[in-house]
Amino acid sequence: MLDKISIAGLVIGLVAIIGGQVLEGGHLASLLQPTALVIVGGGTLGAVMLQSPFHVFKRGIQMVQWVWVPPMIEHKRLVDQINAWSQVSRREGLLALDNFIGQLKDPFARKGLQMLVDGADPERLRELLEVEIGTFEDEMKQSARIWEAAGGYSPTIGILGAVMGLIQVMENLTDPSKLGAGIATAFVATIYGVGLANLVYLPIAGKLKYHIGRMVTLREMLVDGLVGIAVGDNPRIIEGRLKGYFL
Repeated sequence: MLDKISIAGLVIGLVAIIGGQVLEGGHLASLLQPTALVIVGGGTLGAVMLQSPFHVFKRGIQMVQWVWVPPMIEHKRLVDQINAWSQVSRREGLLALDNFIGQLKDPFARKGLQMLVDGADPERLRELLEVEIGTFEDEMKQSARIWEAAGGYSPTIGILGAVMGLIQVMENLTDPSKLGAGIATAFVATIYGVGLANLVYLPIAGKLKYHIGRMVTLREMLVDGLVGIAVGDNPRIIEGRLKGYFL
C-alpha cells in the first residue's frame, strides 16, 4: 500500500516553493540549472559513498522504497500466531511447536521458536535474541543514516556550487553575456543544496527510522511472547501483554 502522506508531503513542499517563485514574479526556468544540479547531486553522492561501506550504502538505497511502500508490520497476525503457539504448548508441550518451525519465513522467528522447542532457559532465550535485535537495529539505522549524511553534505555542496558560480562571474566581468549564467548557477546551487536536504534527504531518513523502530518493536514483541510461553504464562495473559505493544 502506498504511503499517501509521503507523496502528499513531497508534492506540497514542491508546490509551495515553485508557487512562491511564481508569486514573486520569477520564472520556473530560472530554477532549472543542470550545472547546479550536477554539482549538488554528484557532490553529495560522492561524499556519502566515501563515508559508507558498500553494503551499508546499497542497503540504504534499497530501503528508500519504504518511504512510498512501507514494510508490512503485521503485529495483529503475530499476536494470533503466538497465541496459537501458547495454546498448543499448554495442551501438548513445547515439543509440539516443532511442527510450526518449517512454516515460518522469517529467520529470526524460526531461530527463536527453535530455541524454545530445544528447551532454552527463558532468560537465556531473551538474552540471545535481544543481542540479535540490537545488531539488526544498529545495521538498519546505519543504512538509514546515509540519508542523514546526505542532508548534512548537500547544503555545504550547494555553497561550494555557489562559490564556483561566483568565480565564473568574476572571471567574466568583461563579458556581460556570461554574467547571468554564472550568477544563476551560484544561487540555484544553494537552493538545490538546502532544498534537497530539507525536503528530501532528512525527511527520508526520519521516515526510515520510524519504520525501523516498528520492525524492532515487532521483534521485541516476538521475544516477549516466546519467553511467556517458555515460563508457562496463561495464553490470555500473553495475548494481553502483546497487544500493548501496538495501540
